[in-house]
Amino acid sequence: MTPGAFAVVATTREVLDAPGLGPHLLAPWELRRLAAIRVPARADDVLAARLLLRLCAARATGRPPAATGLAQHCPDCGRSGHGRPHLPAHPGLGVSVSHADGLVAAAAAPGPVGVDVEPAARRPGPLPVLRRVLPGPDLREALAAPDAGPALLRAWVRAEARFKAGRPPPEDVRLKEWTDHRRAAVVAVATVAVTAGPVLLPPSALLGGPAPAGGP
Repeated sequence: MTPGAFAVVATTREVLDAPGLGPHLLAPWELRRLAAIRVPARADDVLAARLLLRLCAARATGRPPAATGLAQHCPDCGRSGHGRPHLPAHPGLGVSVSHADGLVAAAAAPGPVGVDVEPAARRPGPLPVLRRVLPGPDLREALAAPDAGPALLRAWVRAEARFKAGRPPPEDVRLKEWTDHRRAAVVAVATVAVTAGPVLLPPSALLGGPAPAGGP
């Protein structure tokens, strides 16, 4: 088991090419959701994200990836199979997952956690949407930057990570944001009820194989 909070970012291909991983590790409800996706690239992203999430849960709990008991429940509609992922057998452990255009990220922490990943070249918008999603100070700071596009993207992933952590009071959130230059990804992780920010693990820590030179 890995104590504390940690996060992993990888490309979809890194996950799907790892030995021993595949749809056989998913639960029936996950397979049904996967089968309903008609765009192959998106289906690959979802599969890779579900697998990486399972590996994070396995590392955090000490259980095999196929036996982590991952579930999802939507508090708005009351139905299972979507909404925030959780581990019923480990109610004190939070997990989160994100995927976007060939990139996947997952995180685990003792307490609520949220992770978001976006391609570094993406530019969020339009402005009316940003005004609804981003905190006012973050939006004003990003718009005042010499190059507002990257600043808005960083603000976006921070907001998404906070939202996935359950929208806790800002003073309770520890936020870590970084750019994974190797994978051209911008990532943010929000943790609650932990004394230290998340440790960034290289994909090799979960997928096997040598760690690449130059960090995660």
